[in-house]
Amino acid sequence: SELSTSFYANTCPDFPQIARSVIRFEVANDSRSSASILKLHFRDCFAQGCDGSLLPQVGKERGDGRSTKGLKIINNIKRAVETSCPETVSCADILALSARESVIALGGPSWTVEFGRRDNPSSASVAAAVDAIPSPNLTATQLIESFQKRGLSKRDLVALSGGHSIGQAQCSTFSARLFNGTAGDSIDPALKSRLEKTCPPTALNRLNNLDPSPTTFDNLYFRAVQANQSLLFSDQQLLQSDLAGFVREFADNQKAFFTAFANGMIKMGRLSPLTGGHGEIRASC
Repeated sequence: SELSTSFYANTCPDFPQIARSVIRFEVANDSRSSASILKLHFRDCFAQGCDGSLLPQVGKERGDGRSTKGLKIINNIKRAVETSCPETVSCADILALSARESVIALGGPSWTVEFGRRDNPSSASVAAAVDAIPSPNLTATQLIESFQKRGLSKRDLVALSGGHSIGQAQCSTFSARLFNGTAGDSIDPALKSRLEKTCPPTALNRLNNLDPSPTTFDNLYFRAVQANQSLLFSDQQLLQSDLAGFVREFADNQKAFFTAFANGMIKMGRLSPLTGGHGEIRASC
């Protein structure tokens, strides 16, 4: 209730434009930047609420994963914002706005971003960081439980899974489907045959597109799910239980998907923020 769309109207009116400019520059140079930032926003909110607590932990992660790349961009925006409005805008709010701008940059929907989050002075635990995003090996039942635990509905689950419309995944995230077999799994035989060649056990870091149009935010992801052509086991699980109706709706109607995704992002952005006198405004994310 303390979040507001006009929170920075007087204290940092240039904040939205600053973030938008940086995001557009980054996405123009590397379209994968959008998926990096969107995933980082998901991870932060799912860890222990949208409070920026995951960002310091991501900074400690090794390698150049999507979250690490996203953090670098968020820090670039933070430096620009600090120049214009010192000690005013939280990293949590920068991340929330950047997620929207990243989706828009690849043709996706817009939504109203509320501001007023403050940063948690304590970083998320390693365990929270690991558990921040549902595993790609979860069943439909486990996915539903994970989202409902955070106050998100089955419709939100399917719509927000559509974030996989952009970006890529390492072979390691779905190799078990290719070589070990997973109970209750279904995967298009032609896709399986192709992936067995492009994802041998010796190349588990190799990247593959999550959907047929990884640089455009659209509803082709849901059509791939319908055709059993999802890379991730968890994505294919959306055809199970009573989730399949939402998949069918979004595959047939991109406008319905965009509306549901936007609503889901607004709801997720309200997960346990620190506001008012709680938390802090970090100088660096």
